[in-house]
Amino acid sequence: MILLLGRRDEPTDGVLDYCQCLREAGLARGLSFELAQVRWAEEGWRRALAELRETASGWRDSWVFLQFTTLAWSRRGFPVRAPRVLDVLRQCGARPGVVFHDFAPFPGTGLVGGAREYCHLRVFRQLYARSEMAIFTVLLDTISWLPQHREKMAFIPVGANCPEAISVAREDSPKVKSVAVFGVTEGRRVLSESADIVAALRNASQSVGPIRLLLFGRGTQDAEPILRSELAGAQVEIESLGLLSPEQVSQTLARADVLLSVRGQISTRRGHAIAAIACGMPVVCYSGPETAWPITEAGILPVPLGDRQALVGALQRLLSDDSFRANLAERSRQAQKEYFSWTAIVERFAAELHLMKDEQVVRKAVENDAIAGI
Repeated sequence: MILLLGRRDEPTDGVLDYCQCLREAGLARGLSFELAQVRWAEEGWRRALAELRETASGWRDSWVFLQFTTLAWSRRGFPVRAPRVLDVLRQCGARPGVVFHDFAPFPGTGLVGGAREYCHLRVFRQLYARSEMAIFTVLLDTISWLPQHREKMAFIPVGANCPEAISVAREDSPKVKSVAVFGVTEGRRVLSESADIVAALRNASQSVGPIRLLLFGRGTQDAEPILRSELAGAQVEIESLGLLSPEQVSQTLARADVLLSVRGQISTRRGHAIAAIACGMPVVCYSGPETAWPITEAGILPVPLGDRQALVGALQRLLSDDSFRANLAERSRQAQKEYFSWTAIVERFAAELHLMKDEQVVRKAVENDAIAGI
C-alpha cells in the first residue's frame, strides 16, 4: 500500500507523521505501507504528474492512498489539480484511494471566500468520485456533502504522533497543578484562543492555587507574549517550550494534570487531543458537531464551542477534584487502547481493505454469472 503525500508542511507536518506511524505499526500486522510524494510545489504540476506516471507504472493493482489536506495540494487554497493525481493512478493500473484529513471548506466571507468554498466542495466530490476507497478521520454522519450510498467509504480515526506515555495513574495531589496547552491556532485566532486560556487559568488559579502552564507546539510563540502580559500578577507560572520532538511531547504531557484544548471543537482528527489521550490524560475542551464517538469515550470534559465561562468552570472542576480527574484519566487510557492506538488503527485499515476485496470478489462473481446467462 502506498501513502501519497503532497507538499510538506513546515515547521512540522502532522500528515507525514501520521503516515510514518502507520507504516511502523503496519509492520507488526504484516502490512507494508510505502511513502511517496508528488513534488508539484517544487517542480510544477506538469513535471510532477509526469514523474508520478513513471513511478506509478510499478504500482499496478496496488492501493495508493492520496493524503488530502487542502494546502498540501494548493498554494492558495484552491486544490483544483488534486483529482488529476487519481486519474494518473487509475490510468497506470493502481487502485486509487483518498484519506481525507480535510473534508470541509475553509471558512471565509466575500467573493473570494464564496469561490473558495465552492472550489473545495467540488474538489471533495471529485476526489470521492474518482477514488475506489475513501477514508475519513471523523464519523461519516458529520460530513454533509457525502452521498447516501456509502459502500466505498470508511471512518478511521487518527492516532497520536507521539509515543504513548501511559504510566500508573497519579495518586498524589501536588500543590502546583500543571495544565498543558499543546498548540495555538496561528493567525487571527491566536487572540481569541489566548483569551480563552487566560480566562481559564486566571479563574482556576483563584480556586485551586498556583498553576504551572506547560505551553508548547505550533503557534505558541505568538501566544506567549499575550499570555505573559494578561496573566501578570496571577498565580500562573508559564513554562514555554516551543516546538518539541514526539518523545518530548510525551514527556511533557506526562508531567501535566490536564490538557486544555481551545483550538476549536474536539474530534477524532485533532492530533493534539489524541496525543493527550495517548498519554492517559483528561482533556478540557470545546465540543461541536464533530465531537462524536469514539472521542466521547475518552476522558474529555467538553463544553459548548465558544462558551468561555463553561470552559472556566470545567477546568476549575477538574483541577479541584482529584477523584474525578483520575477517573477521566483512566477513560483516556482505555480509549487509547481500544480506538486510538496505532495497532487499533492498522487493524481498521486491514479490515476495511479485506471488506473491499470481498465485495470485489462478489461483484466479479455476479458479473461472470450475468455473462454466462445464469
